[in-house]
Amino acid sequence: QVQLVESGGGLVQAGGSLRLSCPTSGIVFSLAHMAWYRQAPGKQRELVADISPGGITTYLDSVKGRFTISRDNAKDTVYLQMNRLEPEDTAVYYCNVATIGGDYWGQGTQVTVSS
Repeated sequence: QVQLVESGGGLVQAGGSLRLSCPTSGIVFSLAHMAWYRQAPGKQRELVADISPGGITTYLDSVKGRFTISRDNAKDTVYLQMNRLEPEDTAVYYCNVATIGGDYWGQGTQVTVSS
Protein backbone atom coordinates (compact mmCIF):
# COMPACT_ATOMS: atom_id res chain seq x y z
CA GLN A 1 0.00 0.00 0.00
CA VAL A 2 1.49 3.29 -1.14
CA GLN A 3 1.31 6.12 1.38
CA LEU A 4 2.46 9.73 1.07
CA VAL A 5 1.97 12.06 4.04
CA GLU A 6 2.73 15.75 3.61
CA SER A 7 3.52 18.05 6.50
CA GLY A 8 5.08 21.45 7.11
CA GLY A 9 2.47 23.79 5.71
CA GLY A 10 1.13 26.78 7.59
CA LEU A 11 0.57 30.52 7.62
CA VAL A 12 3.57 32.72 6.88
CA GLN A 13 4.15 36.34 5.97
CA ALA A 14 5.41 37.29 2.53
CA GLY A 15 9.17 36.87 2.38
CA GLY A 16 9.14 34.03 4.87
CA SER A 17 10.09 30.38 4.50
CA LEU A 18 8.54 26.96 4.97
CA ARG A 19 9.86 23.44 4.51
CA LEU A 20 7.46 20.74 3.37
CA SER A 21 8.18 17.08 4.03
CA CYS A 22 6.69 13.96 2.47
CA PRO A 23 7.73 10.64 3.98
CA THR A 24 6.64 7.68 1.85
CA SER A 25 5.99 3.97 2.23
CA GLY A 26 5.02 1.13 -0.08
CA ILE A 27 7.38 2.14 -2.89
CA VAL A 28 11.02 1.60 -3.77
CA PHE A 29 11.78 5.21 -2.99
CA SER A 30 15.30 5.26 -4.42
CA LEU A 31 13.86 4.38 -7.85
CA ALA A 32 10.86 6.72 -7.64
CA HIS A 33 10.35 9.97 -9.54
CA MET A 34 8.93 12.35 -6.95
CA ALA A 35 7.12 15.63 -7.39
CA TRP A 36 5.38 18.47 -5.59
CA TYR A 37 2.20 19.96 -7.05
CA ARG A 38 -0.02 22.74 -5.80
CA GLN A 39 -3.60 23.82 -6.31
CA ALA A 40 -4.89 27.28 -5.52
CA PRO A 41 -8.64 27.98 -5.13
CA GLY A 42 -10.34 28.10 -8.51
CA LYS A 43 -7.20 27.03 -10.36
CA GLN A 44 -5.92 23.81 -11.85
CA ARG A 45 -3.33 21.73 -10.06
CA GLU A 46 0.17 22.59 -11.31
CA LEU A 47 3.56 20.96 -11.10
CA VAL A 48 5.85 22.96 -8.82
CA ALA A 49 8.99 20.82 -8.85
CA ASP A 50 10.13 17.29 -9.46
CA ILE A 51 13.21 15.19 -8.83
CA SER A 52 14.39 12.07 -10.60
CA PRO A 53 15.89 9.03 -8.89
CA GLY A 54 19.28 10.39 -9.90
CA GLY A 55 18.58 13.80 -8.41
CA ILE A 56 17.81 15.78 -11.55
CA THR A 57 15.36 18.56 -10.75
CA THR A 58 12.96 20.78 -12.67
CA TYR A 59 10.94 23.76 -11.44
CA LEU A 60 7.95 25.87 -12.33
CA ASP A 61 9.32 29.14 -13.71
CA SER A 62 7.68 31.25 -11.01
CA VAL A 63 9.46 29.36 -8.19
CA LYS A 64 12.93 29.05 -9.71
CA GLY A 65 15.55 30.47 -7.38
CA ARG A 66 13.14 30.43 -4.42
CA PHE A 67 12.14 26.77 -4.00
CA THR A 68 14.38 23.72 -3.73
CA ILE A 69 13.25 20.11 -4.02
CA SER A 70 15.43 17.43 -2.45
CA ARG A 71 15.25 13.79 -1.45
CA ASP A 72 16.69 11.62 1.31
CA ASN A 73 16.76 8.03 0.12
CA ALA A 74 17.76 6.82 3.59
CA LYS A 75 14.50 8.24 4.98
CA ASP A 76 12.28 7.61 1.93
CA THR A 77 11.35 11.28 2.10
CA VAL A 78 11.09 14.15 -0.36
CA TYR A 79 11.27 17.80 0.73
CA LEU A 80 10.35 21.19 -0.65
CA GLN A 81 12.21 24.15 0.81
CA MET A 82 10.30 27.32 0.03
CA ASN A 83 12.01 30.68 0.54
CA ARG A 84 10.93 34.25 -0.21
CA LEU A 85 7.32 33.15 -0.25
CA GLU A 86 4.79 35.33 -2.05
CA PRO A 87 1.01 35.59 -1.64
CA GLU A 88 0.72 33.93 -5.07
CA ASP A 89 2.26 30.79 -3.56
CA THR A 90 -0.85 30.27 -1.44
CA ALA A 91 -2.25 26.84 -2.27
CA VAL A 92 -2.64 23.27 -1.09
CA TYR A 93 0.62 21.48 -1.80
CA TYR A 94 0.60 17.80 -2.75
CA CYS A 95 3.32 15.18 -2.86
CA ASN A 96 3.16 12.84 -5.87
CA VAL A 97 4.81 9.68 -7.12
CA ALA A 98 4.26 8.19 -10.57
CA THR A 99 4.52 4.40 -10.71
CA ILE A 100 3.76 1.72 -13.27
CA GLY A 101 0.54 1.11 -11.34
CA GLY A 102 -0.50 4.74 -11.52
CA ASP A 103 -0.06 8.07 -9.76
CA TYR A 104 -0.29 8.34 -5.99
CA TRP A 105 -1.01 11.49 -4.01
CA GLY A 106 -0.82 12.62 -0.43
CA GLN A 107 -3.67 14.38 1.32
CA GLY A 108 -2.11 17.80 0.84
CA THR A 109 -0.86 20.51 3.18
CA GLN A 110 -2.13 24.08 3.16
CA VAL A 111 0.33 26.91 2.61
CA THR A 112 -1.00 30.42 3.15
CA VAL A 113 1.17 33.48 2.53
CA SER A 114 -0.10 36.78 3.84
CA SER A 115 0.89 40.11 2.30
